[in-house]
Amino acid sequence: MLATMTAAHAEPPKAAVFDFQLANLGIQGPTEADVARLKPLSDQLRSLLSQSGRYAIVSTGPVEDRVTRGAGLRNCNGCAEDYARTLGADVAVTGEIQKVSNLILNINVYVKDLRGDKPEQAYSVDIRGDNDVSFDRGLKYLVKNSLPPTP
Repeated sequence: MLATMTAAHAEPPKAAVFDFQLANLGIQGPTEADVARLKPLSDQLRSLLSQSGRYAIVSTGPVEDRVTRGAGLRNCNGCAEDYARTLGADVAVTGEIQKVSNLILNINVYVKDLRGDKPEQAYSVDIRGDNDVSFDRGLKYLVKNSLPPTP
């Protein structure tokens, strides 16, 4: 019976959830509003994942000064995974915001389980409207309906 209780109360995997980055911003490039939205959206993702019980979130602060900004975490040949391992995480979570136009945007989240040889999983939601309400609703929808309930 003790084994059953222990399995039922197992700690969730530790996840390093890196700040969202911008991708494919088209001709106009990022606006101040685009850049300003990244940190609050990243914090919201961490909070939603933690509240869901899927992950125990570890701080990415210790590697923040090394996080690749120019090429982005999606184009640095696995650096997010290396950073996550350095932090003692079991899972690396990265995200990008793609802005096709002021009306059409995408929130993309990538989850890589570092405990085995599993491929990275990609999750995406399209949103309409370049405003905080659209991003809030889109991210909540993505976490609730697209991301797997358990890693």
